[in-house]
Amino acid sequence: MSINSALLAGVSGLTANSAALAAISQNIANVNTVGYKRSQGEFQTVVNSQSQGAGYSAGGVLATARHFTSQNGQLQRTSSATDLGIAGQGFFVVTEKAENLAPTDARLFTRAGAFRVDNLGYLKNTAGLYLQGWPVDANGNINTDPSDLGRLRTINVGSVGGTAEATTRIQLNANLKSSQAVSAEATDAAAIPPGANAYDPSTNSMAMWNPETGAGVKPDFEVTVPVSDSKGGQRTLALSFLKSTTPNQWFAEIRAVPAGDVLTGANLNNGQLKTGLVAFTQDGRLDVDAMTALGASALFADPANATLNFGASDGAAPAADGFNWAANLGIDDQSIAFDLTAAAGGLTQYDSASVVQATLTNGTAFGNLSEVKIDEKGFVTAIFDNGVTRQIAQVALATFPSPDSLTSVSGNAFRVSQGSGTFNLKQAGTGGAGLVGASQLEASTVDLSTEFTGLITTQRAYSASSKIITTADEMLAELISIKR
Repeated sequence: MSINSALLAGVSGLTANSAALAAISQNIANVNTVGYKRSQGEFQTVVNSQSQGAGYSAGGVLATARHFTSQNGQLQRTSSATDLGIAGQGFFVVTEKAENLAPTDARLFTRAGAFRVDNLGYLKNTAGLYLQGWPVDANGNINTDPSDLGRLRTINVGSVGGTAEATTRIQLNANLKSSQAVSAEATDAAAIPPGANAYDPSTNSMAMWNPETGAGVKPDFEVTVPVSDSKGGQRTLALSFLKSTTPNQWFAEIRAVPAGDVLTGANLNNGQLKTGLVAFTQDGRLDVDAMTALGASALFADPANATLNFGASDGAAPAADGFNWAANLGIDDQSIAFDLTAAAGGLTQYDSASVVQATLTNGTAFGNLSEVKIDEKGFVTAIFDNGVTRQIAQVALATFPSPDSLTSVSGNAFRVSQGSGTFNLKQAGTGGAGLVGASQLEASTVDLSTEFTGLITTQRAYSASSKIITTADEMLAELISIKR
């Protein structure tokens, strides 16, 4: 009977609008939920098969939920460096536990990036889900794979200890006074035969100078440079200069201070590391060609490759002209390159006071972790109070062919479904994935004005469906009352 079908159509209307009301209620309740994606009840008509000449049978309406998962919310600035948002497409990969992940453990996807460091140092969001990323290996490389979740690891920033960085480069900006008076020791060294007090790097050197006893040769100018060893310990190198009787040439020595910091081979004494001549052009610049021509007599025969190579403390005994760090220091081998020809200055000889403009070195003493930064490419970087930075991991982003078809789960996260298609893991800013915004959170996509308008229309539609039922009921009552 058509009246019965009308009654059932009214019931389907009540059911469909109840589902629509539930979706609206869920949206309004999550208006301030980070990364929440709104849902909406959508209606489709249901038509029954009709028999010719038997009247019309109402089918009613059916409600289905549509999830606007691909709709992005506005990014809002926060004060926490571990709050993360995504500007563009993609989802953070998260897990329900941090350690001992097995292939069968669930991997979820979310845009709720309110991550905090837990008591074990892992990044965990407010739903208790742990952030996954590609770790940085011992060589500083990241091995990514677009389809292998097994390569991801829970990002841990609490396991990063202190660090140090050995010095590998020294840039010296200094001037030697060209009108410096030639010392008696340099004059004796030029005499034939050499005088009694002649400068000699083996027997009467600047490294032997003792101002209290007067032993050795007093340098005309000396520069001390602090360097860091492999453990972050502070060592000192001294560069001593003595003007020669030959114009535009200076005797030079590089030594360790104190001398006990190094073990030297033959031809080196009192902590010496390198001895030889330094030559300058007539306009005061370092004369690379002249030093090359001096060969073994030069401090560095190739100033462009001026390097000191320290052997490790436990290394074999140094050969002639070689040197190791002292055994009691217990430190690793080290190479330190000298930049004496820097465009900004370098080592010069002008007729002004001998002075050090600057000594620039890399390497740092031991430092502790001070903060963690995450850049737009998703690189998680530890910053230490000694200025050293170290990459820890890179946040992985997952994209889907149909993100609106992902299955919602508790914690404002999603699972892969048949309709969503398989995931693709990407680095931020590549292959359609968005950029990571640190100290930002994605706002809910709920628009209250839209939801309140939907409340009104849903309420009216529900009332109208109830009127269908009451009207059909009255018609049935009228039909029953025909026979009395």
